Amino acid sequence: MRKVIVIGAGAAGMMAAAAAAQNGCRVVLVEKNEKPGRKLFITGKGRCNLTNACKMEELFENVVTNPKFLYSAFYGFDNRRTMEWFEAAGCPLKTERGERVFPVSDHSSDVTGALVRQLKKQKVELRLGTAVTELVMAKEEAGSAVTGVRMADGTEEKADAVIVATGGLSYPLTGSTGDGYRLAEQAGHTVKPTFPALVPLVLQETWCRELQGLALKNVAVSFVQDGKKAFYEGFGEMLFTHFGVSGPLILSASSYYAGRKKKGDVKLHLDLKPALTAEQLDKRLLRDFEENKNKQFKNSLGGLFPSKLIPVMVRLSGIDGDKKVHEITKAERQRFAGLIKDVEMTVAGTRDYAEAVITRGGVHIKEVNPSTMESKKAKGLYFAGEVLDVDALTGGFNLQIAWSTGYEAGISAAGTESPVKK
Repeated sequence: MRKVIVIGAGAAGMMAAAAAAQNGCRVVLVEKNEKPGRKLFITGKGRCNLTNACKMEELFENVVTNPKFLYSAFYGFDNRRTMEWFEAAGCPLKTERGERVFPVSDHSSDVTGALVRQLKKQKVELRLGTAVTELVMAKEEAGSAVTGVRMADGTEEKADAVIVATGGLSYPLTGSTGDGYRLAEQAGHTVKPTFPALVPLVLQETWCRELQGLALKNVAVSFVQDGKKAFYEGFGEMLFTHFGVSGPLILSASSYYAGRKKKGDVKLHLDLKPALTAEQLDKRLLRDFEENKNKQFKNSLGGLFPSKLIPVMVRLSGIDGDKKVHEITKAERQRFAGLIKDVEMTVAGTRDYAEAVITRGGVHIKEVNPSTMESKKAKGLYFAGEVLDVDALTGGFNLQIAWSTGYEAGISAAGTESPVKK
């Protein structure tokens, strides 16, 4: 019987272990935490958005880094199979806005529970509180091969295959401390530079702090570097914080910002009224100004903005807040309309890994077989999940990467033919 050791009992690792065991292997799943699925537990604010029920082409469209690498994995174990797998494992699912899939209970513990039940059913040996520090390697005619692992206590355990599914660097309190990158480098792999992704952004403007806690819905943003074409455009919800901005729209944008070779001059352009053209907005202002013509400018904007935003918009407009509305010139009004359509901010950077949903970067995908997840550098070594240089937007897509690559690595380590070849 083939023996497979899986390092890391997160989403990808538990799926890999279950798949390998189901295909006739003796599987040992090693986890340095005292509980499996630590990061899964906090995913989706504790509700666990475990996949997305969109069409296959949309799955690929929502992958930011190296989507083509995932062709075989996604087709081998797609979102439909993922949903069927969890339902069969006793975790009923529901689909919400944006095709996001959650457990019916809204408890992430039900997702982890389904995985753990499958591990027990398939007789996977789960070793908690156990850290792997090194791969045991052997030289062969065709190159090197992995023959087992060395634990933190110095003991060695032999295996026919080893799957590294240790995650990235995001949420380090859950145990994501880059262990997999070190193991990959030990086996001769290149690790692409890592960055926090799906992470809040820090802004230079101090006035943002005055808006802390303000959530804006149905706004549009674009991110521009050095005055060139926007590298990200989006519509949705965002949130001002004490350091800058966050919220779904900003987290998605951050994945395109992370890892840019030069971050010198990145501007965030915010359109507060994307549903209105410049001409329609000017007509709206004319109407509002006519209705409030005897009021002070600062007291005439309640119909346009949340109250917290008004003082900042008045200041940015350059119009005296005490000025009577009927005294505002056409040029001032049109400049104000332009400001509403384009509030410009300067991006200073991102928050760190402690606030990042995922890690961008990781094991170089050109050194991994996309049809099997096996290393091209060392026979018997496989990778799955966030440790790889693949990442996606919010909405369940990153967990789908974990399930798909985990399943592919599991069946391949078991010596089972992948159902789809690239």
